[in-house]
Amino acid sequence: MRRTSRRRLLLALLALTLLLMSFDLAGGPGPGLLRSAAGAAFGPLESLVTRSRGGGEASTRGLLDTAQRARRSVEEQQVSRLLAASDLAGSALLPARVVAVGRQSAAGPERVTIDVGSRDGARVDQCVVSADGLVGRVVAVSPWTADVLLLGSADLVVGVRVGATGTLGSVGSGGAGVHRRPAGLLNLEAVQRGTVRDGDPVTTLGSAGGSPFPAGLPVGEVTAVDTARGSLAATGAVRPAVDPTALDVVGVVLSTTRSVPRAAVTGGT
Repeated sequence: MRRTSRRRLLLALLALTLLLMSFDLAGGPGPGLLRSAAGAAFGPLESLVTRSRGGGEASTRGLLDTAQRARRSVEEQQVSRLLAASDLAGSALLPARVVAVGRQSAAGPERVTIDVGSRDGARVDQCVVSADGLVGRVVAVSPWTADVLLLGSADLVVGVRVGATGTLGSVGSGGAGVHRRPAGLLNLEAVQRGTVRDGDPVTTLGSAGGSPFPAGLPVGEVTAVDTARGSLAATGAVRPAVDPTALDVVGVVLSTTRSVPRAAVTGGT
């Protein structure tokens, strides 16, 4: 209704302007009177447009403010969820947001950029996690940003334990190895004889000093076990715990090397 009224007003004022111009061309009232009439005609229009523009800008600002508040609320919830993850208990985390997506593969992104860098304490080979589990590791750092190589990329293989028995293995890109996995799945290769079943949880084996990967982080879940004959160790497909196509708030694990020697124990006591 408001747009229709404005359109009618514009048409009426345009008609009035043309009428005044015709009077002027026909030798009617002088230009002073014409300008006065035009001012009287366009004054309300100018005021209306100004009010409309101001209202539009205010409305836009209001929408932006609302969106920013909602965004901050979502980020705060995600950070709280990250800090509350039981697998990260006791870890020092540097919260960060994904701000750019880099190299892509058929399965999704292989690298992302996060908004923390060396000035924030980020270093190469630090582990990056979300509330759901392992995301990847830092591979490049600038003062204010860092690049993260994601789990599932062709260049990242992670040592893992599988199931309740802790069968040792490694997880990497679903496009690597003898078996080609569907997009979104990882490839599991056990490195010892052991039982691997559908539904088995897969967690990180851990690195010396916790860098790049602390032990016990969720990597994913076994969704299929290959039945090839003659295999010395099991292989299978793993659905990752973290969806690399939906990353937002993540945490950089500020791991440190052990400074206190591990105490020796005596057997048979």
